[in-house]
Amino acid sequence: MAKGFSVPQFSVPQGARQFVSLVLGLIGLMALAGQPALSQSESPKANPLNAVVGVRATVPSTARSAQTLGSEREGGGVVIGEDGLVLTIGYLIMEAEQTEIVEQNGHVVPADVVAYDYDTGFGLLRPLTRLSATPIELGDSTDLLEKTRVLVAGPDGPSPAMVVSRREFAGYWEYLLPDAIFTAPPYRSFGGAALIGADGRLLGIGSLIVADAATPGEQLPGNMFVPISALPPIMDELLRDGRSAKSVRPWLGLNAQELRGHIFISRVTPDGPADKAGVAPNAIVTAVGNKSVRNLAEFYKAIWALGDAGVRVPLTLLDSSSGFREVIVTSGNRYDYLQLNPTY
Repeated sequence: MAKGFSVPQFSVPQGARQFVSLVLGLIGLMALAGQPALSQSESPKANPLNAVVGVRATVPSTARSAQTLGSEREGGGVVIGEDGLVLTIGYLIMEAEQTEIVEQNGHVVPADVVAYDYDTGFGLLRPLTRLSATPIELGDSTDLLEKTRVLVAGPDGPSPAMVVSRREFAGYWEYLLPDAIFTAPPYRSFGGAALIGADGRLLGIGSLIVADAATPGEQLPGNMFVPISALPPIMDELLRDGRSAKSVRPWLGLNAQELRGHIFISRVTPDGPADKAGVAPNAIVTAVGNKSVRNLAEFYKAIWALGDAGVRVPLTLLDSSSGFREVIVTSGNRYDYLQLNPTY
């Protein structure tokens, strides 16, 4: 057992009582959503909550992400394969030197990192010994509508929630998710948590807790989930290469925030492309090339439209000491910067 870790305390009940509780809960969810109950022939083959597991990772203190994400990480995951393949959120296992899967009975199983995909945020683990957990069926999140009742399940047990919005999400770490799922109320152990639909199938993987789940800028605490429909198109690539083929976007190595219609640089990654080009925190990006940018989505799309990793990215910056200035950043590939497991 990794030093400093405590076993996640699953509050999911076991056995027949758990199954009955789940079925009643799903029927209640479908009634609330105005949907008919499942017929016996349509019922999932296994209790979907049995697929929920814990995930723990130990990351070297020298890892690139250790300073921001910590050296000891834990969250949730979901068994999606008959061989025990676990889907989780990638930041839990990024640059990990040791990973473990924690079953609901507290049994700890060592695991190998199979994939980490920055573009979607997904991570995959494979246990080194057999799990008692049964896999969940993947659903279709494409048409998941607002006001749909769902279950969120992780190490803290299952909790009812509602989809409050579907929209583009831009993260400060050069991350853009085209069709994120936002739910409320917030679930505490969100990292790697399962989003489960009324039919018992997996609809998403938990990524963040946010303050404005329903509408940007308006206070409604909730969670952001990566939609499961983003997984099947890249699954073969993840299993074969450890990442999706799309992961060649130019990366600058900076954290940025939207501030009153401006892009404010809050942090520059040490030894990253922007740092090497002389970009410093507290500057405002006004344009990429000849294209003005006012929000993070515009900023990222303008950079990525220039070409693949390695392309030169012209930025117009405004800072208090130099005023306006032009900087050329030779972009990089974030995978070359991260100290990833060489086995995938």
